[in-house]
Amino acid sequence: MSERAVAIDDILIETYPDAHCELDFASPFQLLVATVLSAQTTDVRVNQVTPELFNRYPRPADLASAGRADVEEILRPLGFFRAKTTSLIELSGRLVAEFSGDMPDSLDALVSLPGVGRKTANVVLGNAFGIPGITVDTHVGRLSRRLGLTKNTDPVKVERDLMAELPKERWTDACHRLIFHGRRCCTARKPDCEACPLSELCPRIGV
Repeated sequence: MSERAVAIDDILIETYPDAHCELDFASPFQLLVATVLSAQTTDVRVNQVTPELFNRYPRPADLASAGRADVEEILRPLGFFRAKTTSLIELSGRLVAEFSGDMPDSLDALVSLPGVGRKTANVVLGNAFGIPGITVDTHVGRLSRRLGLTKNTDPVKVERDLMAELPKERWTDACHRLIFHGRRCCTARKPDCEACPLSELCPRIGV
């Protein structure tokens, strides 16, 4: 555990006390679906299409037997909607066939599903099941390197570095706070270093 990493997270706790998963969901299955859909698009856009999707296909069995064209039409506003349709129908079928339609609550089981990687699995574990995990999306990876918490670009290595830097009980929410900061202050194109609450702890301030 790193005192500096904890100090960074303490500041982010004060800055973003309401940091949370910004995908809308009412069940672990809905969060899994929404997270798969969030790849290469925004949470806002995902939240615009999931109400209709969840209303028509509330359970894995419903989505597993859905007509492909019907699902594609709902997902059309999203990028890569055809590939995402394939992933959702296939992972739903796997949930029915191998897990009796229930959502597994282990990393190994989740990543065995089509279209589900470690990032998606950790989102579901942390936010639907309360099992701590590090979610390395573009914001978490970028800010972790900028703040000197890792030198790695590989998401799995970044995940392991942050696990070593922060107490386990902080893992899930610390990622939400980094994502909030990356979206609201330390953006990729134009970081607002003058307004940054981490200015004294950031080795790359102004870079």
